[in-house]
Amino acid sequence: MTEILDQLIDEGRVAASDRARLARFLADQAGAGVGDCLRWTAERYGVRYSDLRGEEPDSALLARFPAAVLWREELLPLHQTEVGIEVATAALFRTEGLDALRRLAGEELVPVVVPDAALREALKTHLGIGADTLDSLGDRGVFASAETDAGVDLEEAAHDATIIRFVNQIFTDAIRQRATDIHLEPFEDEFRVRYRIDGVLQDVPVPATMKRYQPAIVSRIKILANLDIAEKRLPQDGRVKLRLAGSQIDVRVSVIPMVHGEAVVMRLLRQDGTVIGLDRLAMGERELRLFRETLGLSHGIVLVTGPTGSGKTTTLYAALQEINDSERKIITIEDPVEYQVKGVNQIQVNEKTALTFARGLRSILRHDPDVVLVGEIRDAETAAIAVQASLTGHLVFSTLHTNDSPSALTRLVDMGVEPYLVASSVDAILSQRLVRVLCPHCKEPDDSAETRRVLKGMAGVYRAVGCEACRQTGFSGRRGIFELLDMREELRRLIMDGCSAGQLREAARGFGWRSLYEDGLRVIGEGDTTLAEVLRVSKAGLTGGEE
Repeated sequence: MTEILDQLIDEGRVAASDRARLARFLADQAGAGVGDCLRWTAERYGVRYSDLRGEEPDSALLARFPAAVLWREELLPLHQTEVGIEVATAALFRTEGLDALRRLAGEELVPVVVPDAALREALKTHLGIGADTLDSLGDRGVFASAETDAGVDLEEAAHDATIIRFVNQIFTDAIRQRATDIHLEPFEDEFRVRYRIDGVLQDVPVPATMKRYQPAIVSRIKILANLDIAEKRLPQDGRVKLRLAGSQIDVRVSVIPMVHGEAVVMRLLRQDGTVIGLDRLAMGERELRLFRETLGLSHGIVLVTGPTGSGKTTTLYAALQEINDSERKIITIEDPVEYQVKGVNQIQVNEKTALTFARGLRSILRHDPDVVLVGEIRDAETAAIAVQASLTGHLVFSTLHTNDSPSALTRLVDMGVEPYLVASSVDAILSQRLVRVLCPHCKEPDDSAETRRVLKGMAGVYRAVGCEACRQTGFSGRRGIFELLDMREELRRLIMDGCSAGQLREAARGFGWRSLYEDGLRVIGEGDTTLAEVLRVSKAGLTGGEE
């Protein structure tokens, strides 16, 4: 408690003269924290306390003050009152900032005490990411628009310290918010920024002036990714290596020309991610048991299917971790290598040197492996080599982009693999999706009529609400839902007879197969997600009759 008080005094949130009084207050209030200290301070000095929920600052009032000053002093003007301008602050006794703002305003300020985290989030929401940085460019901003930059040296502009700092702020904010992708999208009157968080794109507040600096920002990213900044007519792809707080991030950059300028999408891949075990994937009991049995095979193909970003690589590495021992040689070929695992030999695909999946897989087989992981079966050549590898005594793991597990079998046939080879080589197919997990701080029981009708009285069902902890989304994090198709003799015969995915699906039901939607119901019953969330990711699997 002494350390907390000292910190609050040092930060200017509490007056040093109130230390003894506040210590007695905290001693009398079991479990009191920083928020209680701020409320006590506000009450003692006759100022308003707010957690900023529901507070909408006056935009005209905000426009009167330089964003750089508001960010630096951590102050947020709220409303004009008869007494003066209400200003949110987390440090009531750090008066230098309030004095500076008072001189700019030319009138009295009325402080409002707010929590530090709430203030920082509000500044970001109402001023935008990097508002302090772009605001400092002022009249130096000569990049009027993407169409009028012919006379601007974009390479020089991209090296401007302010543009560099702004791009760094975008990267830092995205990584801290657990974003997997950053989207920079040019429109006629704005340059929009969005992050994909927990699989869903979310708008990021940015200053309205960002459109002026669009060409310089894109050029800065091109320089980082070793792309040609003079080329604006053709798509370009590149990579950037970043480090933040000891973590290494591999950024895959894609630049495509649009009507109003160049759009940029950056995928963030954490290179030092920790491989989790199979138990932490939270599979259903049947799926986990059958998947573990498959890992005990000496040869065959195990496929994991699903769209981009559905956690396929995480599942494959959890499987490799399960069988990674001194008796097996494991080699992977990936694009890119997302996890680095001790004891596993890993190869990075390199299109520039013609090291493709097919060519790398051929070479791997000459290194006497027991287990091979191919990042993705993209073409007929890779598929054929993977099948041959499985038939010559290797256990092969790979991924496919299909809607469900039965469709993976017909996809291999469509790629040119003979049905009898598919039937004899594939041993298991795991299809998966990621659903967002309900925020534990704000989720509430869902007793709506629609939920009762669809879920038929299932107990323990919750709905998303939204709070500060989950950025008002109602969700925090993701977990998987799975369907596992283990090959039986009946299925192998159907494949050789040329049956459709629908016929394979119906046959699989006879020995316990269940769809992604049905596994999603299990996760709903555990209180971890919502019906809407399961439907969002598994609608493609509803063709099997779950509607």
